Amino acid sequence: MTEIIAGPGMSLLEILAVLAAVALVAARWSPAGARRPVALAAAVIVVPVGAVLAVLGLRWQLLPVLAGAALALPSAVPLLRRRTGRAQQRARQRVPRRAPWWPALPGSVACLALVAAGAGAAWALPVPAFPDPPGPHAVGTAVLQWTDPDRPETATPDPADRRTVVVQLWYPARRTPADTGSARKAQYLGRTPQEARVVAHGLADYLGMPDLLVDGLPRARTNAVPDAAAAEGDGRFPLVLFSPGLGGVRTQNTAWAEDLAGRGYVVAALDHPYDSATVVLSDGRTVRTRIAATGDQAEDRRRAADWTAVRAADLGFVLTQLGRVDRGEIPGPLTGRLDTGRAAATGHSLGGAAALQAASRDPRFAAVIDLDGYPHGPVPRPFRQPVLALTHPVGPDENPDYIPHLTRVLTLSTAAGYRVTVPGTAHLTFTDAPLYLPPVPSLVGSLDRASGPRITAAASAAFLDVTLRGGSGDLAGLLSAYGELTVHRPDEGGRLGGPGTGTAPSGGPTSGISRPASR
Repeated sequence: MTEIIAGPGMSLLEILAVLAAVALVAARWSPAGARRPVALAAAVIVVPVGAVLAVLGLRWQLLPVLAGAALALPSAVPLLRRRTGRAQQRARQRVPRRAPWWPALPGSVACLALVAAGAGAAWALPVPAFPDPPGPHAVGTAVLQWTDPDRPETATPDPADRRTVVVQLWYPARRTPADTGSARKAQYLGRTPQEARVVAHGLADYLGMPDLLVDGLPRARTNAVPDAAAAEGDGRFPLVLFSPGLGGVRTQNTAWAEDLAGRGYVVAALDHPYDSATVVLSDGRTVRTRIAATGDQAEDRRRAADWTAVRAADLGFVLTQLGRVDRGEIPGPLTGRLDTGRAAATGHSLGGAAALQAASRDPRFAAVIDLDGYPHGPVPRPFRQPVLALTHPVGPDENPDYIPHLTRVLTLSTAAGYRVTVPGTAHLTFTDAPLYLPPVPSLVGSLDRASGPRITAAASAAFLDVTLRGGSGDLAGLLSAYGELTVHRPDEGGRLGGPGTGTAPSGGPTSGISRPASR
């Protein structure tokens, strides 16, 4: 089923079902002259809409709504009957007696409670609606799978197994009228509806939650068009390689990737088999994560360092493969359009740690973005790339070593490093999670659903425009619009404060977005 989101996490048909169910209950309590028209209109809507939803694929959140409507329908049936002239005359001859209201009140309240529960669940767990990319380009997407013949797969016992990664590209594409329909838009979470369901199940299993809490994800469509032609022109696009969080999947930052692609970047996001929650390979095999915490802090840190090293090597391998795509050795729509000399290593959480490590080991990367990632791995060594680190406000009782350790790593760069603490955010704010998880501040922050992904993309674009495109402007001034900024300059010896430290003005960002107040 293709969802057309028309309201707060609900399709137009679902909104009609909720409104009709409420009207069906309210008909009994409407003024005498309005009872029959209200009941008739509600019944005419709710019955066929319920049938259509059942055929197209009914979300479980709508079951209480339809149950409430079904319970209210019998009490509305007498209101639908049209009396004949003789029946009306007999009714006038009888002594008028108003039916008592109190027996009907509990039933009406119960029906409304069912409708409200279903509508509330649909609002809290919506089908994600992805914001339109703000740049001048449409967005295309393609999924590729590459195997590195030089690296064994350390997660399997067979020494003949080689390391394989799945990569999804989002890139600037031509705008064509045929690409405006939702049927042409790419599925979220996978290449096909079946793959999207498998990945959603794997994510729910990894997080230890029921499947029904993520059942909206396989229904979602993004803004990208699969295998679309690249945007016109002969210029080359800068590259942004992305590693997801621990157990995350390549699509977890789709809104961010589409935003950057619309602005003229090519984003390459990786699935890391045996680390990502679920990876569906091109031959149909499903690879589940083999990562599990031991409960021993020292052992878990050692394992995290190992996973980070594998991910960093994956990022370097993908950059090599993108060079082959540019040269035409791997066919696709981006031959001759990729600028591997302007590439950024980026990631969220553990992926951010991998991006930092990849940059320190691979000089081909020109910039780094760490989205709320603790730097894992061996003792870090100096590196030359500028870094943008976006973090949520870390409370005094939350991982006290995080910010000091991140600061030590940032000061190892011979270029300026920028850390922006974004108010109202949580760890998952920097992913697509606010678009589909319940708006619980501890989960996704206190910003509205669209603001987290939008701020993440806008701050990333401001940084990349300067570091990869040589854009003009005061980068510190641009980034300070998104939160509390700390700049680590090479000549400051790692000292905090000074002229490079600033706080976002209360008026909000100035780079094309508005930051809402915390709720």
